[in-house]
This record gives sequence, C-alpha cells and structure tokens, in this order.
Amino acid sequence: MREHLYFVYILASRCNGTLYVGVTNDVMRRTYEHKNDLIEGFTKKYGVHILVWYEAHDDIHTAIAREKRLKRWNRAWKIKLIEENNSGWNDLYDRMMGEIVLPDLPGSPSPREANASLGGG
Repeated sequence: MREHLYFVYILASRCNGTLYVGVTNDVMRRTYEHKNDLIEGFTKKYGVHILVWYEAHDDIHTAIAREKRLKRWNRAWKIKLIEENNSGWNDLYDRMMGEIVLPDLPGSPSPREANASLGGG
C-alpha cells in the first residue's frame, strides 16, 4: 500500500510580513500555485508567496487538526515556530527545488553537505 504524506505549511509575504497557514498533500505543487497566483483568495490578494515553514504528517486528520491549531495561534507563536528552523525567513520552496532539480556543481558542497558541516543534519 502506498504511503501518503500531508503537509501543514506557512507562507509569508516577506520577513515578518503577512502569514498564511494551509494544508496539502503536495507542498511543492501547492506552493507553486500560490507563487504564481493560480489560486484566488488571500495569498493572491496579499502577495503571500514565500514558503517559510512546513511539516509532514502521514495522516490527513492529524494534518488538518494541526493546521486548525496553528490558525488559532497568535502571531508571535507562529513567528517563533518559523524562526526556530528558518531564522532568515528563506524561501524553502527555492531550497527544495535546488535539492530536487538542480545537480550539484563540481567543487561545491550539496545543500545537505553544507548543512551537515554547519552542524545541521
């Protein structure tokens, strides 16, 4: 049986900007849709296009419950959650695209190697 993953994610308009919390079964596709304004609504209206945080769940009910909890959180808690793992408010979509699509250049560490050398893992 195929294992499914579901993602709870946060998009931002900029560092400390407008935030959006969502849930999806394909965080890359969904972020692409937001970035290219293919979805009418909040993210298009307010230019919320930067994927700043996400987490994976193997159960859709757990993911939806987590999304609903995060939506009730105050702004400071959401910012703290983002900054725990992404203090620079980097676009994780771009980073994931680089790891997935782009080959490593000779002589330069891959993002995973660079992260490991910095103590990440």
